Amino acid sequence: MKNQMQAIKISQPVDAKDLVPEWVARPVIKAGYVLIKVKAFGVNESEVTSRKGESSADFSYPRILGIEGVGVVAAVGENGSLAVGQKVATMMGGMGRAIDGSYADYTLVKAENVIPITTSLDWGIVGALPEMLQTAYGSLKRGLDLRENDILLIRGGSSTVGLMAADLAKQMGATVISTTRNMDKLAALTKYGATYPVLDDQNFDEKMHQLAPNGVDKVLELVGVTTLFQDIKYLKAGGKLCFTGALSGKWTVTDFSPFMIPTGTFLTSYAGEAQDLPATVFNRVLKEIEQGTLTVPIAKTYHGLAAVGQAQADLEAGHDSGKHVVVL
Repeated sequence: MKNQMQAIKISQPVDAKDLVPEWVARPVIKAGYVLIKVKAFGVNESEVTSRKGESSADFSYPRILGIEGVGVVAAVGENGSLAVGQKVATMMGGMGRAIDGSYADYTLVKAENVIPITTSLDWGIVGALPEMLQTAYGSLKRGLDLRENDILLIRGGSSTVGLMAADLAKQMGATVISTTRNMDKLAALTKYGATYPVLDDQNFDEKMHQLAPNGVDKVLELVGVTTLFQDIKYLKAGGKLCFTGALSGKWTVTDFSPFMIPTGTFLTSYAGEAQDLPATVFNRVLKEIEQGTLTVPIAKTYHGLAAVGQAQADLEAGHDSGKHVVVL
């Protein structure tokens, strides 16, 4: 069907099993946009939230889900700089929320949110990267200004962003303390760059004082406000904490006072966009993966749009560390 494509499109909250492909109109290229033939995409917690109808106001129905994807350029809008056939990655920019996303054969996105890539890696590996890499890299560089020899605490380290951030931080020369509440995931923390994998239990304070008696330089907060003000107290004078995620589901602080931030320490946040991940960085990471110096945390790889429901169900179950990736 020439002007049609397969996609996962929902018009109301549904169960994971109801994420089934249907025929929809293929997007039409327009100025300032790029049409991408989707080859793979990662499945994310925010897409599960959207599927359940629990997203914030920037999400609307009907919607093709998917906040990230990789593939090849199928068409370029007027005066576009990319070439048809170029391998690319894209993420954020309202994908899967305010505009249709990547759970489809094709996706149409603004050119400014497209990153050209050069790689011989399998699509299943490349598809795990865009959102995870952008969030981890942006948090470490823009949010924390991570430096060589910094001591970094990653709270919520067994998440996909936590695993990616640990690997990147290790490459940057930092010492990484990374946490998980699941003893079975401690090995994954070590595999993906943690210098000190730590079980987050009732003795966590004591463990932190043993590992970093003088405090840490930086904290990447992925658990949420439930641990935020415990973690900020571990900072050295001049240290920074970046709030990036809320695995606990709690994003806001009741009765917040600026005096809750210890004197001489800094609290910031990160919720960046594709532009925060330069093409040079993305392609350097791809080379490091090809050379075996950096490992991509992938839980499972699925094939075809019909497998999206199972991928979301597996992500919700939370048994496996790493990214769930669908290859088309």
